[in-house]
Amino acid sequence: MYSRSLECCLALGLLQLPHLFLAIGIQGGSEYSEFVISGGNVSLQISDLPKNYKSLTWFYTTDQKIVEWESGELKYFDTKFKGRTRLDLQTGALHIQNVQKEDKSTYRLKVDADTSSEKNWVITLMVLDPVPKPVITIRKTEEMNNSCYLILSCVIQDQDVTYTWYEESGPFPKELQNSKLEITLVPQNYSRFYTCQVSNPVSSQNDTVYFASFCHPALSSGIAWTAPWLVIMVATVLGLLWT
Repeated sequence: MYSRSLECCLALGLLQLPHLFLAIGIQGGSEYSEFVISGGNVSLQISDLPKNYKSLTWFYTTDQKIVEWESGELKYFDTKFKGRTRLDLQTGALHIQNVQKEDKSTYRLKVDADTSSEKNWVITLMVLDPVPKPVITIRKTEEMNNSCYLILSCVIQDQDVTYTWYEESGPFPKELQNSKLEITLVPQNYSRFYTCQVSNPVSSQNDTVYFASFCHPALSSGIAWTAPWLVIMVATVLGLLWT
């Protein structure tokens, strides 16, 4: 039986850092995309808002108004967003709290500038559930001819996720990154742990299995060592956080 070290806990925890970032914006001309975790908050905004404008209106879908500012007056319309939205007049951003799955849609920002020209921006909001914690299943460990044929699986049902497998020396090549890891090992290159990370644009989770020796899984999930590359990652990230 082994005990897990504090360094190992911190290192593996780094694989979950992406879930701290709840929204990701992608700019493409006058069209934007936002990803947000269900139940989280999001800010819909564009980067090139005119400095002087006569009116500003946010729409849900094509023509349902959420909020409008015109001639110095601010009006929130009686929609499902009432009480959950706030308009920032400085940036034109629409802040939405407690985003629900049904809020997934295309939003439109219409601005009438002082030059009498009208500008429109479209933002597609994608609302995603957090990734559940995966569980690695050891499908096969077959030792023969001084090698080990290993199959591990890590499947998340009914979600579009990205799989990333890690061994002691770092991530596996891109061509091996899917829900099933199938590899052949020799005693000189086996890893003492294998980690499966599953992620979507708003969250990430991981699971790890450990090997006590070549081709023999450990009885306990805890260990008292840390891969050097993970220790370096810990030191780097913690240094950035405290800078």
